[in-house]
Amino acid sequence: MIVGTAGHVDHGKTALVHALTGVDTDRLQEEKARGMTIDLGFAYLPTPSGDIVGFVDVPGHERFVHTMIAGASGIDLVLLVVAADDGVMPQTREHLAIIDLLGIKRGLIVLSKSDLAESDRRAAVAADIRSALADTALAEAELIPVSTATGEGIDDLRRRLFEEARRFVSRAASGRFRLAADRCFTLHGIGTVVTGTVLSGSVGIGDKVAVSPSGLEAKVRSIHAQNRAAERGKAGDRCALNLTGEDIHKAAIRRGDVVLDPELHAPTDRIDAELRVLSGEHKSIGQWFPVRLHHVAAEVGARIVLLGDDPIAPGGIAKVQLVLESPIAAAAGDAYVVRDTSAQRTIGGGRFIDLRAPSRKRRGPERLARLDAYAIPSPEKAVAALLEAPPHYLDLGVFARDRALGAGETARLIERLGLFDIPADRTRFAVSSTCWAQLKRDLIATLETFHASNPDVPGIAAERLRLQLDPRLPAPPFAALLRSLARSGELGLDGAWVRLPGHEVHLAPREEALWLQIKPLISGFERLHPPRVRDIAGALARPETEIRRILKLTGRIGKVHEIAHDHFFLRSALAEIVEIARDLAGELDGQFSAARFRDRAGCGRKVAINILEFLDRHGVTLRRGDLRRLNSQRLDLFRNADDNESQTVKTSGGAASPVGRPDFKSGRGRETVLGGFDSHSLPPSG
Repeated sequence: MIVGTAGHVDHGKTALVHALTGVDTDRLQEEKARGMTIDLGFAYLPTPSGDIVGFVDVPGHERFVHTMIAGASGIDLVLLVVAADDGVMPQTREHLAIIDLLGIKRGLIVLSKSDLAESDRRAAVAADIRSALADTALAEAELIPVSTATGEGIDDLRRRLFEEARRFVSRAASGRFRLAADRCFTLHGIGTVVTGTVLSGSVGIGDKVAVSPSGLEAKVRSIHAQNRAAERGKAGDRCALNLTGEDIHKAAIRRGDVVLDPELHAPTDRIDAELRVLSGEHKSIGQWFPVRLHHVAAEVGARIVLLGDDPIAPGGIAKVQLVLESPIAAAAGDAYVVRDTSAQRTIGGGRFIDLRAPSRKRRGPERLARLDAYAIPSPEKAVAALLEAPPHYLDLGVFARDRALGAGETARLIERLGLFDIPADRTRFAVSSTCWAQLKRDLIATLETFHASNPDVPGIAAERLRLQLDPRLPAPPFAALLRSLARSGELGLDGAWVRLPGHEVHLAPREEALWLQIKPLISGFERLHPPRVRDIAGALARPETEIRRILKLTGRIGKVHEIAHDHFFLRSALAEIVEIARDLAGELDGQFSAARFRDRAGCGRKVAINILEFLDRHGVTLRRGDLRRLNSQRLDLFRNADDNESQTVKTSGGAASPVGRPDFKSGRGRETVLGGFDSHSLPPSG
């Protein structure tokens, strides 16, 4: 169990922790010289049962409220300390508001310095405390008078803490590992050590971790959990992790970073959240309101974007979008606090709802309905509600990552809800079983209708088919779904064409015989620069019109493609050309010139230009000036049917991706998509 102190400056928090544990948590020379806590302090108290109670001592001065928030995040029980001679003071009220905003529901009230007050003064201060607590989760908390000078109440308080520790139910460690770093230092002979509270999951010696939002990779060399050497640290523990890695050192890890399972590394700077404005705030919160956002030990500038029509009045609760100056590592459901930009007062706080908030159409009815579903605390109920709302599918991989769910939890969720899940591009999409049955029926019916209207066409284009179905799945999971159905024999795939299993288009015997004469002339060594129709006609001593008719016919069947007038390429050659373009893009920062393509393909400048313009028309390449970039969602357009099983579409994951990308073709959106602003930014348009 982790216990945190809270209260006004000089009300005896540090002295109280010292009396309970024998540890002076003021470790800095400046703290000892000034007689005031200015940074987090830590102490531990063994219980009779053998467990360890960890203490986080926080500063009480108004200048260090941001440090207090860092310490209060992740505690299980709070000791609200109020001096009997001073009574309830400004930081008492602010710390109490922060405790309430962070959702800390267990606590004890300590009436410190009780030796300095008579019984009537104690009673008056106790009444003021009860009044201050009236509308909070600590309204019924027990009040214990203590004095570190005389020892009054110390044993009683220690006994109550032991009782709370016995009743304490440890946090579930089934999720993925996250530790909020509040200190990083170097120990001689050991190396870099990071301390903090484990927010979820567990970690063991030898595990690989990441430091987010920087993305540094590290390995856990050793662990101290609750001030003891341990093999594992689990949710709720105060842990010290000895980390090793190529770029791991004291200066590389800052307070506010999160050490986590590498699967969870997906920092965000645009978050939809629920915001409760404190009733003591002087004015309503309007559009694009600037604040300092505090999340566990991180502090970052932010703007509040209203998702409703009206400003949020003092005491009000509403859904908002938080646009951050820099990304943070967070999880859906985490608590946060916002303060004014001058760091003089706490404005409000709440819980994060969706870490992948959109920058556009964020206030539409469909988006707000999904936001209501995301806000449901239970993952199972949230997924069920999300699949009921349009667009009736969910990127389950992103959902599980953003809630720090373990693989076992995700599998159980799929099983309990009876979901149909589609693995695609390192993530998985899910639809309800009812929706999947209807989607499958509609898909087959669409193919039947298309074949009836187009009996001499080998199939319908996959993208055209996708756009006709509801729900309209994103391209990567739809491609994965088609491959799955092809494996089970329920449909056939020929590159980007989709057909029913029994549908085939054949050439007549005479046409097939002529095709078998033409094919060797445009394959083999000549495949990337095949002869034109007139050259083929001359080689075979046949009329040009006849050769052109056969090639047009085989083009309809999908054996060849006409990249320019009378210039036909085999489908397999175009698939090879796409791979050449992919290799070039990989070597040259994602883009390449026509000259580099010509040299690699060895086909001459004019043919190279014809090929690239053909790929431009089909959306495989996106041209800007003299350079071209590949469209990852169209790379399978000319793939051979035999290749559909072995290759996957490489894509960023669309809107769910945590990293914004520019639109290369149009030039729009070259700035980072996900959030960010400066002092000259205009309020968002909503």
